[in-house]
Amino acid sequence: MRRILEACDRYAGNQDRLRAFVLVMRHSGLRIGDTIALDEKRLSGNKLLLYTAKTGTPVYVPLPPMVMEALGKIETNNNGRFFSTGDAKPQTARANWSRYLDALFDLANVEGAHSHRFRDTFAVELLLAGAPLETVSILLGHSSVKITEKHYKPWVRSLQRKLEEEVKRAWSVA
Repeated sequence: MRRILEACDRYAGNQDRLRAFVLVMRHSGLRIGDTIALDEKRLSGNKLLLYTAKTGTPVYVPLPPMVMEALGKIETNNNGRFFSTGDAKPQTARANWSRYLDALFDLANVEGAHSHRFRDTFAVELLLAGAPLETVSILLGHSSVKITEKHYKPWVRSLQRKLEEEVKRAWSVA
């Protein structure tokens, strides 16, 4: 992540917009398409409205100061969007931003990188910090905790502790 952010400063393009894009993806867990369509109306102070849950309850994620500072350095367009005009087809906008990110990853010398890596990092860091799988599932907007479990179960800290305890218990039996 450090190399990617450093590469933003060397990027031949709108460096501030690219840095803000990367930081939003990394600290919100948004998919690339949702980040591209990010509208200033979804911000409430330092909180980002991810979506409204099936219950009608809004789901927010707080954004760290560095993300808010990065967003503060860029202007929104006439539609209030940070990263697109809304005029391009979604698949065209995704393809464009994927190219920008690919160039950034090359510049940062990060192999095998892709936009979804930011979402994965968001989820894994929450799990490693002890957040319950259910919480991560809600923040990612998964329709079921089973989806979250399928992709992120190896990083559930409580599961790892339980596995280690089971192995140690087996030592005493042997």
